Amino acid sequence: MTPSQTPNPDPEPRETTGLEPGGGVPPGETPPAESGLSGTGPQDTTYNPPKGWAKAPMALIIGVTILIAAFFLVYAIILLL
Repeated sequence: MTPSQTPNPDPEPRETTGLEPGGGVPPGETPPAESGLSGTGPQDTTYNPPKGWAKAPMALIIGVTILIAAFFLVYAIILLL
């Protein structure tokens, strides 16, 4: 479809009931519905995979943290003796 053939998702102000001149909505009146963006963006996760931590970097971070904690624990025990 070319841009001239696509339907306009916005309501025609002259044909929409309940609108005041200038496009305003009177008090107590429900405004017209808007079109959503539910169909935008890639739907296939092949092109947009979920993000997350890999196992190797997470294991490395946990290992370094345990080594640092063990160092300070041994250092504190040596100072107490």
